[in-house]
Amino acid sequence: MSQITYKAGKEPHAREHRLIFKNVDREGWDTSMDKYMSEGGYDQLKKALTWEPKAVTDEVKKSGLRGRGGAGFPTGVKWGFIPPNNTKPVYLICNADESEPGTFKDRYIMHQDPHQLIEGMVISCFAVGAKLAYIYVREEFPEAAKILETAIGEAHKKGFLGKNIQGSGFDLEIYVHRGAGAYICGEETGLIESLEGKRPYPRIKPPYFPAALGLYMCPTIVNNVESLCHVKHIMEMGGDEYAKLGTPRNTGTRIVGVSGDVVNPGYYEIEVGKVTMGELINDMCGGLRNGRRLKAVIPGGSSAKVLRADERFKIKKGDEEVEIGIEDIPMDFDTMMACGSMAGSGGVIVMDDSRSMAWVLNNLNNFYAHESCGQCTPCREGSLWMKKLSDRIVEGNASPEDVDTLESVAYQIDGKTICAFGEASSWPTESFISKFRDELIAGTDKEKKDSIKNPVTALAAAGL
Repeated sequence: MSQITYKAGKEPHAREHRLIFKNVDREGWDTSMDKYMSEGGYDQLKKALTWEPKAVTDEVKKSGLRGRGGAGFPTGVKWGFIPPNNTKPVYLICNADESEPGTFKDRYIMHQDPHQLIEGMVISCFAVGAKLAYIYVREEFPEAAKILETAIGEAHKKGFLGKNIQGSGFDLEIYVHRGAGAYICGEETGLIESLEGKRPYPRIKPPYFPAALGLYMCPTIVNNVESLCHVKHIMEMGGDEYAKLGTPRNTGTRIVGVSGDVVNPGYYEIEVGKVTMGELINDMCGGLRNGRRLKAVIPGGSSAKVLRADERFKIKKGDEEVEIGIEDIPMDFDTMMACGSMAGSGGVIVMDDSRSMAWVLNNLNNFYAHESCGQCTPCREGSLWMKKLSDRIVEGNASPEDVDTLESVAYQIDGKTICAFGEASSWPTESFISKFRDELIAGTDKEKKDSIKNPVTALAAAGL
């Protein structure tokens, strides 16, 4: 890291440990193949091609890498789900449909270090036996699609894609496929349906687990952009060495994107579990703006359940159960789940005491009502009802009973849909009402309706 110079104002924080983002916002860096190869680019692919494919998968399993797209499922284990003695073609799909509100890490990888992603994909395809791969990019990333197309062309010319890659006998083609900007395409089976040219209606699991029945009913591995980039670094470091980063069961680094009411919002690459929520907000992000007090945090993208600033959480620490506050929560998958939320896609949304929780919830409900694919009745109807009910609250036209109705609608969606969109849309409502019921009910007072308008607009109007 010492020999790398970053652009002014973009230097990594001392608490960061950059692997994936080593070249992001770096002085003198560009997206060309020549620049990437001048610093060892594609060396790990050459190394992997001398191994047995199973050995690469075993190395990823040893690393303990968990998917960085939201679910946190072990990557190597997922690869191992391809049926034994499979005779069908195997496909690999890079899920670059980064559509979770509050999440903005994968975009930087595609914009500034595309060959890192391609190298990780080729190694992964070799490991799982895929000869055809797709990068599914959401429509809102047109520049990323162009950069990736250029990088794929360069990789072809250098013999890292196409027939007989580097004389190994391994063939692979990668294509960029641009989606139409639907949030539901971030769900892997909805993405597969879209890739096949159909409406992105998620499939029922089981039986349609992609590793067994995916694209064109063939075994398919779907991994996130950041997850695939980690494969290159696992090959470089070795699985055992990589597993020393982070904490047990939560290994390696991950990129968190912090937005909201902090002095320094942005991306931070940290060792998983080695930084607490308080250290992230107060140290790395410079604390809250305008001297405000912390009110709540959504720790893993908009679908993660909200955490109150004054909550206490009971977690396991070794053989003991300890009680911690929000600022003491380690930023890892397991602890976040134990605290009643999830690490998700790494989108940390910070809210100070100027925020109206009714307005925040209504903002989220508007998004989910717009993005429901409409396949499942509870989600199609329920997400719209949640929007309408929270609309009433922020407009000052609700009664206290509407808060109870809103909660009831959320619980009638949760667990009753084909894919996880139902939970994604209902969890914000469930958690906001659980944590801020009194504030939401107070918002039904007609005389106080102005207090729940967009606080950012109100602060701007006041010249603050």
